[in-house]
Parts: sequence; structure tokens; C-alpha cells
Amino acid sequence: MAYKWKFSRIGGVTRVNIETGEDIAHLAELDQKMWSVLSCPVKGLELDERTLTLMDLDNDGKIRVNEVVDAIEWLKKVLNDLNDLTRKESVLKLSAINQTTDEGKIIYKSARQILSNLGLEKDSISIDDTSDNTAIFAKTKFNGDGIITEDSTDDEKLKQIIRWCIETIGSSTDRSGNAGVNAEQIEAFFANCADYSAWLADADNNKDAVLPYCDNTEAAYNTVMALKDKVADYFVRCKMVAFNKSTHDALELSVERLNTISDKNLATYIDEIANYPLAKIDEKCELPLDGSVNPAWQAAFSKLKALVFDVDFAKKKSITEGEWLGIVAKFAPYEAWKAAKAGVAVESIGDDNIKAITAENKDALLELIQEDLKLETEAAEIESVDKLMHLYRDMFSFLQNFVTFSDFYSRKEDRKAVFQAGSLYIDQRCCDLCIKVSDMPKHNAMSNLSGIYLVYCDCTSKVKNETMTIAAAITDGDVDNIMVGKNAIFYDRNGLDWDATVTKIVDNPISIRQAFWSPYKKFGRFISDQVKKFAESKDNKVTEQATSTIGETGTNIAEAPAAAKDPLLKDKKQAFDIAKFCGIFAAIGLAIGAIGGFLASVCEGFFSLKWWGMILAVIGFMLIISGPSMFLAWLKLRKRNLSPVLNANGWAVNAQTYINILFGATLTSIAKFPTLKVADPFAKKKSKWRFVLYALILLIIIFAILFFTNRLSHWGLPYKGSVIDDFFSNFSVVDESAVETTTDAAVTPEPPAE
Repeated sequence: MAYKWKFSRIGGVTRVNIETGEDIAHLAELDQKMWSVLSCPVKGLELDERTLTLMDLDNDGKIRVNEVVDAIEWLKKVLNDLNDLTRKESVLKLSAINQTTDEGKIIYKSARQILSNLGLEKDSISIDDTSDNTAIFAKTKFNGDGIITEDSTDDEKLKQIIRWCIETIGSSTDRSGNAGVNAEQIEAFFANCADYSAWLADADNNKDAVLPYCDNTEAAYNTVMALKDKVADYFVRCKMVAFNKSTHDALELSVERLNTISDKNLATYIDEIANYPLAKIDEKCELPLDGSVNPAWQAAFSKLKALVFDVDFAKKKSITEGEWLGIVAKFAPYEAWKAAKAGVAVESIGDDNIKAITAENKDALLELIQEDLKLETEAAEIESVDKLMHLYRDMFSFLQNFVTFSDFYSRKEDRKAVFQAGSLYIDQRCCDLCIKVSDMPKHNAMSNLSGIYLVYCDCTSKVKNETMTIAAAITDGDVDNIMVGKNAIFYDRNGLDWDATVTKIVDNPISIRQAFWSPYKKFGRFISDQVKKFAESKDNKVTEQATSTIGETGTNIAEAPAAAKDPLLKDKKQAFDIAKFCGIFAAIGLAIGAIGGFLASVCEGFFSLKWWGMILAVIGFMLIISGPSMFLAWLKLRKRNLSPVLNANGWAVNAQTYINILFGATLTSIAKFPTLKVADPFAKKKSKWRFVLYALILLIIIFAILFFTNRLSHWGLPYKGSVIDDFFSNFSVVDESAVETTTDAAVTPEPPAE
């Protein structure tokens, strides 16, 4: 490499230093194998997402090395000195823009335009100035986005058409923040207006057929349709009576049916009354027009008479079924015309307004669109100023988390890695290494490879009404009180608190001290579990025996007479096997003697040492128990690696990210309380007899050790052998074969010698 890079050892890995503008300017020359990261996600990081989006040229949601290099090459063209990036400031002096390049000149001009649009007179621009497009374009008619608003024209007619277009077709948001319309929406509006106008013209051209009742046609049609089925029912009833007069009473309104509701409020039974015939059945099959109809249909019938019957049959008192069907047929052209209705979207603005809109209005609006698009390049250049300000502020921080992990290993309050989401407070400790989880299945597959003790928590914010999942690394302290379901509090980088609940734990060593005590704790838990299981089994056995005894009481009473008949059955007992008892007791004695002998030999060897030898022996004994656990923990702790956790979140980490013992201790802080000499008023009172009992047990143990190691011989208490062995020496297991041989010999004497 032509450029002389500086390197340092960070996190157990050699990494390149990014400290100056010169380092940034030569990043394109740095071998990609030396970059700490090859790609990272745009979302979920503690860096302005707008900055990362501007760097993501292919919009795939990932930032790659080539995109970082492209951003730096662009910054080299628009800035005079890349050292300005190391200050991470959000305000840029206009004099810092490089005006010797075409890109720099455009940026400088656009920055001046932004300040002018905002009404500001100053020689610097801030990220707040460039981020608010609404404020930048609020006072401009055109802004290059191809969208026009009411403010884009002074013509009141065009303003009204723009409003109608927004109301009927829809709107697009202009860069100024106001609602407007684009060319596509204008075309759709005028197309609907043209279709609707043609539809109206069709009615005007065939008014007699389409609108038989002129302006009242629609009202008349709706009324006819409302009564069509009821009138048809009436004529069928009339024809049935004409066919057979005896059916009149069945088809007419009967007194019996009316009696069921006559004593009630008939106004509440209007639906029931509507089911009665429309009018009194006439054998002539004529519908009366004098108003003597069913009260439930009176209002609709009166409206029909005014709109239709008084027009077509002004002097008639009744009409036939044929005349009624003729009325219905007159509406067929109207129905066809209604079915062919087009341009419905703009109907709400009114027929007269639609007819008044002309093609000239459309051309005028499209010309405004073209005027706006002429400023497209200038508007894009204004957005380039916003890109410059975001990169100017965030690029150096990004490089310290992408090319190197210096922000992560710095451990300064003002410098944290972009993947550190906040701090988790749990079990009197604060965990600073908390990472948002974007893909839980990948974490399930990879998190254990990190060798880190991870606590996964579901977090909920009532303020933001959002939820998220984090993975918190616990790198110091004990974890006896941490379990799934435990509640905690998570603070994000903005200081907002979230309710957190532990949902998963990835168990790995935390410290060598914890590994030292781990075997003893496991043994204690094992003993506790066994005692618990033993107690539960005994409790279950007693319960089963009690329930079975109660259940069998009836059977025992029934069997009592049989026992009374056979006295031998009552007194019969199992015979005592002395040989079996002696064998078992002797085996137990031998086991106890062996254990006692082993302990005695150990104690004898231990007390034969000098005081410093005893201390070394105790240390050695403890190392035998805790040594393997401590060694395995040491191997894992020095290889704890954050890379698998980041990879599960979509990072492509190119270098190991170790968290050794020393560095891990800085990622988790434990509460430190002062030493108090104040008595606890609620502390459990200690009994004096407990100390006496403990002292007595200790004296007995010391006496037993001294006695079995023959240290009390000069006090007249010599140890001459195992008391247990002496006691059990009187017992022996009888050789049954020998007994049988002896017995046979006594019965059958040997033959005399020859």
C-alpha cells in the first residue's frame, strides 16, 4: 500500500487507525480484508437512519464497502478539508465547501438558495436547515417535484379545479408539505369529467325516451320500484278472486287476523300492516287511484300518484294491470342510461361544474406541471446539500464502527458503538452491551457461538407504544437470581425507559470467580434436589398407603370371618433369617469401616504435615474440585466473541470482536454499597443454643480426627485399630457348603483304611 497506515491493537485484533482526514481520504486504497466490517444493516442502529439511507445507493437495506468508498470520494469533491469530518459537527461554514469543482459549485449555490428560501442571512448552514423540506419550499410556487398546489397559480378557476381534483381523484404531497396533484391525477380527473359529460349529453339528446317525466324521472322511477312488487301482488289477488270468488275471504284482509293486533298500538305494528293487501280486492282487476289503499303504503302511493298517475291518468279513478305495466316499461330506457353511467368519481362536484370544465383548463394545469419540473435539477441539488450535512456530521462516527470498532472499545461515555442500543438494569447491575434483535431465529442458531452470557428481553414502551427485543450481555457478577420471566428496566440511548422481561438465557461463563464456586453450588443444588425428591416420594407413599388403607377397609371387614375360622392364619409370621441378617449387617459394617479408614488415613496424613503444608493441602484439594471448571471458564472468557451476535442481526463482520475478561468487566457495572454498622431491626434473632450446638459438633469432629490419628495417646487414649472393625469381627458369613460337608461327614463315616 502506498499510503502509510497506522495500526493498533484493539480488542485483541490488529486494526487500522482512522484518525485524520488523510486516513479517510485514502480509505479506497485500504485492502478490503483489513476492514472490520464488510456490510451492515441500514435499520436498527444508533445512527441517523437518514444518513445510512443516503449512503445505500442500491436501496437494498445494507451498507457495503464500495458504497462507503463512493460516499468518501464524493465528500472529497465537495469539501476543502476532510479533517472537518473528525469534529462530528452539525453546522458547516459555507467557506468549507470546495468551489473549485463542479459538484462543489452546485452545492454552494444550493446552500445559498436554501438560506434564501428560509429567509436566513448567515455564512453557515446547519443540518436543521436542510432537513426541513417543508420550510425550504414553503414559499415557492415550483420546487421540481412535478406536483402543483393551489399556490402554484393565481388563476381562481385553476385553483378551484385543483381543489376538485384533490377531492375526487386524490392528492400527492408536495415538497412544501401541502396537498397537490401530479400529471397523472390531472389526466384522470379530466378523463372522468369527459366521460360524465358524454353521459349527460346522451340524456339530453334522447330526453323524451330517457327522461319520460323530465326532471322528476329519477324520483318517479324510485317510487315505482318501491311499489312494483306490492302492485303486482294486488293484481294477482284480484285475478285469483275473479277466477274463484270463494277465495275472496282468504285473500282479503280477515277480521280474525286484525283481531290479533286490534287491542294494541297499531303504530308499532306498521310492518305487520304492510304485509296486508295494497287495496281492497276488486274483481275487475283495477287499482283504485282515489287513495283508498293500505295505510302502511299511503305515503308512497300518494307520491306515485303525484309524479306518475296524475301525469298519465289525470282523469281516471283506477287503472288496469296493462296500464300499470306500461308505466313500468316507460322506465326501460332510463334504466339502460343509468347502467351506462361513466365518470362517477367526479359526480360530486355537480353537473353544471362538470360541463363548465374545458380542455383549455387541462392544458393550463399541465403547463404548470412542466414549469415545476424545470426546477427538478435544482431541487435535487438542494437535497444534495442535505446529504452533505448528514455525512459531514455522521461519517467519522460511522467509520469508527465500520472500518474499526474503536467506538466500542473506547469505553467513554460519549463514545458508544452504533449497535449498542442502551442499558439494561437488572439484579443490581447495569449492562451496557445491549443489542436490538432483528431476527430471533438467527439469534437462536448463532448466539451460543459467542461464548457470552446473554439475556434476551422483550421490551415495551408505553410512551412510544412500541415493542422490541434486545440481547443484553452480562459480563460480571453472579447470575443466581436471573431467570426467565424476571422483570427489568431498559433505557435506550435517548434516556427513554422500557419495561423489560427476560424471555431467554444463553448460559456461558461470566468470570473465573463464578467458575470457582460453580461446582459447590451445583453440588448444593444436587443435594437439595435429592432431598426434595426423597421428601416428596415419602409424602406420596404415605398418602398412597393412607388412601389404600381407607379403600380396603370394607374388604378387610369382609375377610374377618375367614381369619376367625383359621387361628393359624392370624398368628402366622415370617421366619427370621439370621444368616441373611448377619450378611447384610456385616456388609454395612465393612463399608462404614472402609470409609472411616479412608478418612482416618487422610486425616492422619493431613495432620502429619506442618501448618504450611496443611494450607497447601487445602488449597490443592479445592483446586482439584474447582480447577477444571476454572480452566474451562478461562478458555471461554478469553475467546468471547461478539461477531456471531452481530452476524445474526445482518452484519458481515470481517474481524473478531473479542470481549476478554478485563474488557468485559467494564461492560457490566455492579452496585457497590457502603459498609454499615447499623443493626437491622428486622434481622432474624440468633439463638445462643445454636452456637453451643455448632461448637459441640466442631469439638466432636476435632476429637475424632485427633483420636483416629493417634494424637491422644499421650493423654491415655491410644488408637489400637478400628473400633468398627473390632465390633464387626465377631460376625462372619457362614460358608453353607462347609456346613453341608460337615453334616454329611457326620452321617456317613469314612471307610477304614486298607
